[in-house]
Amino acid sequence: MTLFLVIPCYNEQEVLHETSRQLKEKMNYLILAGKISDKSRIVFVDDGSKDKTWEIIEELHESDCIFRGVKLSRNRGHQNALLAGLMTVKNECDAAISLDADLQDDIDAIDGMVDKFSNEKCDVVYGVRSARKTDTFFKKFTAESFYKIMAKMGVEVTFNHADYRLMSRRALEGLEQFKEVNLSLIHISEPTRPAPIS
Repeated sequence: MTLFLVIPCYNEQEVLHETSRQLKEKMNYLILAGKISDKSRIVFVDDGSKDKTWEIIEELHESDCIFRGVKLSRNRGHQNALLAGLMTVKNECDAAISLDADLQDDIDAIDGMVDKFSNEKCDVVYGVRSARKTDTFFKKFTAESFYKIMAKMGVEVTFNHADYRLMSRRALEGLEQFKEVNLSLIHISEPTRPAPIS
């Protein structure tokens, strides 16, 4: 399978070198294990950064073809940057995994996501945080409040799930059909075949 990692970036110059190192290591491991194709890629989406994020992305691409970049003309917000990245790669991959540039989620869960896609043919596999040990009180409070408010409004939402998910090409093509301007990708799930990865 050809896997693309899609990472929205806004002023990420402080973390990008370490993030790229860890993700490249993970991808190389999966390639050597025969779980993904050597055509798999890591795609950074620069969401109108004002620091050296784009310069670093360009340097990464020049040093290794596993890295690619998408540059938005201006800051359009995290969800729009993520959507732009996913729509850019959908015709080249069998599946794409979206994740944050600061690697706040466990990248070892990528292995499980790939297995769920390959072995169980899941179109959407999402990561769910089992704990928020490193979060500040404010971050925990706002995150928990968000999920509780959404639930009270009748929105079916998986607690502690955000943008860390795998989507198959079929799911990406389905997503492309939505024409909403302010689309939120946080709540994409496949309720008939849930496959959360802790």
